[in-house]
Amino acid sequence: MRTVNAYGAVSATEPLEPMTIERRDVGPHDVLIEIDYAGICHSDIHTLRGEWGPITYPQVVGHEIVGHVAEVGSAVTKHQVGDRVGVGCESGSCGECTQCLKGEEVYCLKGNLQTYAGLDVDGTITQGGYSQAIVVDEGFVLKVPESLPLHKVAPLLCAGVTLFSPLKHWNVGAGTNVAIVGMGGLGHVGVKLAHALGADVTVLSRTLAKQKDGLELGADHYYATSDAATFEKLTGKFDLILNTVSAGLDYSQYVNLLAVDGTLVILGAPTEPVKIDAMSLITHRRSIAGSANGGIPITQEMLDFCADHNILPETELIESSQINEAYERVLSSDVRYRFVIDAKTFA
Repeated sequence: MRTVNAYGAVSATEPLEPMTIERRDVGPHDVLIEIDYAGICHSDIHTLRGEWGPITYPQVVGHEIVGHVAEVGSAVTKHQVGDRVGVGCESGSCGECTQCLKGEEVYCLKGNLQTYAGLDVDGTITQGGYSQAIVVDEGFVLKVPESLPLHKVAPLLCAGVTLFSPLKHWNVGAGTNVAIVGMGGLGHVGVKLAHALGADVTVLSRTLAKQKDGLELGADHYYATSDAATFEKLTGKFDLILNTVSAGLDYSQYVNLLAVDGTLVILGAPTEPVKIDAMSLITHRRSIAGSANGGIPITQEMLDFCADHNILPETELIESSQINEAYERVLSSDVRYRFVIDAKTFA
């Protein structure tokens, strides 16, 4: 076991604070990563505040992790000391079920191992990337292309793959009309990815406050959903709608924006059940689907795609002492568009 500095929560209501945590010894198939940067995801806040169910404290979160390999286990073949690497939302799975064998570890039928707030292989609770180092099975360590600057990469390990995975699954390319609901940490990356894939990209945001950003990042169109005329004008337009927001929506309104055979994909988990008029689905053979982040193969494909197309999230670099302030800014939508923590400041 080794002890590292970290930043975590001791309860659902108190601010995050400096602490030390233990990392397991490096096993034969493990990789020890010295963390350089960790992204802040809204999921971190939901988890620590108990909004997705009770957790065990103290808890360190962070599933957007990039750094360098510091040590490898005796049987490791995929990575070596000094490699630039990343870790995303999952850090383990059964490796035997049909989903794992297909490279869809995120949908492991026996339940995957979450990078934080999960039950680790040694029986402890997994602690995430707001820390100096982490030990992860080599199969869940991603290679970060040399052309991608590390201080920008971290959000791709969650936000990037969460958008890339459905774009690929629903075969987005030239001639596809795609709408991104929400111009936030996920949405802005989705705009860049969909544009690079050749789609006609529309942002659907509550207001036009971020319209200039959206168009500069690759959107072809930008509409305010607070304007009722938007839903009249865009009826039947989209092949694919990716909803990145977790706030409650009138899903019937959005389903009516789908073309025949179109699909609305839920990425941001709503807290209330989704209600929909079935006839709006039946009469146009429309679908509503959900999508998690992505397995290891699609995550690596996403990183390589971003390197090939020079796609990076828009980020703001902060120190560990600014995490609590950053949380409040995330909750008030005062970030363009993703916070990244400099792990050197955990020292």
